[in-house]
Amino acid sequence: MTKLKTVACIAVASLIGAMAPAFAQGAPQQPSSAQTSPRPSGPVQQRLVPGMAGYTDDVLFGDVWRRPELSPRDRSLVTIAVLIATGKTAQLEGHLGRALGNGVKPMEASGVLTHLALYCGWPSAVSALEVYDRVYTARGVDMASLQAAVPQLSPAASEPGRSQATTRQFGTFAPKFAELTNEVVFDDLWRRSDLSARDRSLVTIAALSAMGDDDLLDPDLKRGVENGLTRAEIAEALTHLAFYAGWAKATKAMTVAEQTLN
Repeated sequence: MTKLKTVACIAVASLIGAMAPAFAQGAPQQPSSAQTSPRPSGPVQQRLVPGMAGYTDDVLFGDVWRRPELSPRDRSLVTIAVLIATGKTAQLEGHLGRALGNGVKPMEASGVLTHLALYCGWPSAVSALEVYDRVYTARGVDMASLQAAVPQLSPAASEPGRSQATTRQFGTFAPKFAELTNEVVFDDLWRRSDLSARDRSLVTIAALSAMGDDDLLDPDLKRGVENGLTRAEIAEALTHLAFYAGWAKATKAMTVAEQTLN
């Protein structure tokens, strides 16, 4: 019996001796509440790319998202427009949920997707459908309310001139394209009330910039001002977009905006 106790004591002593260096080096212990406070970057960024995690926490979410020059709701509209336009559906789920939390109504979020189907193409919009379904289901969105009839807004004052310009440019070469542009895009889509005209301009500018279609921005920038966007809001939207579409795309769009709006 004594021999057995001696062996046991030696084993315990050996185990403690082996563990001592680990405790000395800060091996996993029960974290304090301060250590468990969440950071926007998340543990994977913090572990693998600490530099990126710093920018995520301190610059993107610690500064840009908090700037008062553009409301959190508008920033969410810009962000989901960019993610849909560029097919970044893996990041869309979190930002769509954030958009609903920032005051974007489900009808408006669905309106963004309808709008971008025409501006970014059906595949981009369809690719986002499953994400919308998951987010709406998780948040208990009343899907029946999305089926409500959408009345039309009054046409923009510049609409007749825009339609005539489209007919002059494409009416002879591609008459069906001119017809669809005037009747479906301008006379129907842009007049749907599931998004305000201002919000349509905001997501259009964001999507065109994100896709690199800055050569088409000039008329939509002017239309945005006509629809109630300020120059400062447009500049801030493009600043915000730099983090989601990249600095090169934002720089090209900013150059066009500076020339068009100044």
